[in-house]
Amino acid sequence: MKIFGPVPSRRLGMSLGVNNIPYKICTYSCVYCQIGKAVRMQSERQAFYNPEELLLEVEEALQKVQNVHTDYITIVPDGEPTLDINLGVLIRRLKTVGIPVAVITNSSLIFQETVRDELGEADYVSVKIDAITDLTWKKIDRPYKTLKLKSTLDGIRRFRKGFSGKLTTETMLVKGLNDTADELTRIADFIKDVDPETAYLSIPTRPPAVSGVLPPDEEAINEGYHIFSKRLSSVEYLTGYEGNAFSSTGNAAEDILSITAVHPMREDAVWALLDKTGDSWSIVETLIEQKSLQESTYGGHRYYLRKFTK
Repeated sequence: MKIFGPVPSRRLGMSLGVNNIPYKICTYSCVYCQIGKAVRMQSERQAFYNPEELLLEVEEALQKVQNVHTDYITIVPDGEPTLDINLGVLIRRLKTVGIPVAVITNSSLIFQETVRDELGEADYVSVKIDAITDLTWKKIDRPYKTLKLKSTLDGIRRFRKGFSGKLTTETMLVKGLNDTADELTRIADFIKDVDPETAYLSIPTRPPAVSGVLPPDEEAINEGYHIFSKRLSSVEYLTGYEGNAFSSTGNAAEDILSITAVHPMREDAVWALLDKTGDSWSIVETLIEQKSLQESTYGGHRYYLRKFTK
């Protein structure tokens, strides 16, 4: 399926997806990939689908959902989108529809000037930064043999300098691989220099490509959030839980789960929310008993975050 949606996305609102790469042709074979191991790995760009045909399919899809507002047309395939040598043409053609275009990339080919130029035509670009050290990068992302981490990181820096659209970063946290304070600090320091609008922290929430790959425990997730927050102005979880974050439903339990799926809530903030709704602390206790909420301590304060690990 080349076109899918629109689907709800916390990053992008209602997003119509465009799959410009055949199934699992990628530059990486990430251990946590939710759609399985790469079928074919490569770093050489080539033509896959005709951009004009993809545009027609997008227009047809939008005709069918005229009653649904679409915030972005998002190029987010089952492989790495920048492998498509027609990416720039595709972005330009999609923009004629009048809806902003986003690209979700693993950043592996961003060291190429042509790739940076093509990505620069998008309105929104998300780049992946799972590791700063070479060994960790190879363990998590398992890159194609010709790729170099230093080139990728340098490419991200160069892209940032010339990009006028909205840039975000995404870092997947994997238990035992990149969830130590030292590794997270290195990543956060690099992302600080990139200066994205928002830095997203992800965890594996669906069956991964490699068995035994697990999300960090909540203590490590909380620590990661705070390490990032000390260096970056906007940090959020991206966990697959699309709650109604930051809006009050009048239901304290729903509000707490919604907000803590995006970032930890300090104990005093939880109390403030309960005061607004006139509820008691027993709601928090119930959520903990139900294993929906996790208590964690950082910097001498008690925090609450949605329980992601099982």
